[in-house]
Amino acid sequence: MEGVGQVEPTQLPVNTSNISQPEDASEAEWSAHSLAYQISLASLLSAITLATSLSNAFVIATISQSKKLQTPANFLIASLAVTDLLVSILVMPVCVLYTVIHEWTLGQVVCDVWLSSDITCCTASILHLCVIALDRYWAITDAVEYSKKRTPGRAAGMVATAWVIAISISLPPLFWRQVKADELTSCSVNTDHIFYTIYSTFGAFYVPTLLLIVLYGRIYVEARKRILKQSPKKKKKAAGKRLTSAYLVTGSPGSNASTSPLQGGRHDAPSSDTNSSTSDNQVKVTLSDAALEKKRISAARERKATKTLGIILGAYIVCWLPFFIYTLVVATCDACVVPELFDFFTWLGYLNSLINPIIYTMSNEDFKKAFHKLVRFRCCRG
Repeated sequence: MEGVGQVEPTQLPVNTSNISQPEDASEAEWSAHSLAYQISLASLLSAITLATSLSNAFVIATISQSKKLQTPANFLIASLAVTDLLVSILVMPVCVLYTVIHEWTLGQVVCDVWLSSDITCCTASILHLCVIALDRYWAITDAVEYSKKRTPGRAAGMVATAWVIAISISLPPLFWRQVKADELTSCSVNTDHIFYTIYSTFGAFYVPTLLLIVLYGRIYVEARKRILKQSPKKKKKAAGKRLTSAYLVTGSPGSNASTSPLQGGRHDAPSSDTNSSTSDNQVKVTLSDAALEKKRISAARERKATKTLGIILGAYIVCWLPFFIYTLVVATCDACVVPELFDFFTWLGYLNSLINPIIYTMSNEDFKKAFHKLVRFRCCRG
């Protein structure tokens, strides 16, 4: 018995140390990988947040500095940029912290404010797309009458309506929130109220998306009609009115060719001696149909505007559709909750606030010129 009693104390520490050393090593390695992942994720999400803030701030600054861009239509775009800027300032920085550490450490009050800001600003951003599409639809289908009604006051009223709807969707969760006695470790909208989930998802996404699809479809049809439509009266009228541009080309030996405009006017028909030439000088007359030229320019603008609307709609659906489908699924299926998937869909939706200013800036020549002018001014001033 003494032998057994002497052996046991000497064997147990050896076995324990042999087991604990690999466990400590694996834990240290896992901790290092986890820290590297958190740093990488925080850097990526912070870069997206910063890019969203800067791009929307540049759109606002460009419109405010360029008088040419200060129109009711661009006022709506500026309002959208303000809304997306609020998303990048009030919502995304807090979400970076929450996504990285997966634990809420900011308390109940900040949680309530953050959730309300998230729902309000993101919903307002989506509704701004509807307002812009509605403005574009009226401008195409009722151009003459709507041009008289298209005022800054009307645009402000449309923006105010979008914000009122957004606030009405974000307020209800504040009335049934439960203050927990213990420390708050998570911050999310309560999905137990299935009727609110349906109300909020349909009000913030599904109904606006249906409206956008209908409006963009009608805009596309109207744009195609304006591109293809040409009445017989206009054809007859344009046939007798042609814009003539005459140029004198000097082509004497030993001298460089030079071109200088002679005259321009309207003629019912081109004369037979228009292309006549002398020994040293030659007159070239270029005929172009003014009406057709104007129609070609208008058609090109309509095609570009329609293409831009299609890109905006496509980007919006790709960014927000997964999130709102997942929100409805989670409300009816507790086993379907995957935190990582929810975070991915959430940030995919936030990405739409970065895409919006890029699309509007790159698709509008006036925006490009004003933006480049603003950048050059800032650089020279610096």
